[in-house]
Amino acid sequence: MTEEALFDVLRQGLWASVLISSPLLAVALVAGVVVGLFQALTSIQEATLTFVPKAGLMIAVFWVSMSFMTATLVSFFTDRVIPMIAGG
Repeated sequence: MTEEALFDVLRQGLWASVLISSPLLAVALVAGVVVGLFQALTSIQEATLTFVPKAGLMIAVFWVSMSFMTATLVSFFTDRVIPMIAGG
């Protein structure tokens, strides 16, 4: 295996991780901004108010996007990693 092939697989692995994590990170960002804006507007400074909605939304989005995450990861392994292990 050459350095170029290794770096190419690493680059594609990092891109797959970005694709897999982007729905959860986007929801966490939006929920954090919305709850932070709500707290600033109402002057409520409760720590659980930021955690509970964000955790609930992230669990819901994880549940919905689980098939996409699995398909992306399986595709990466079957297209890139397994052929490289097999020597192809």
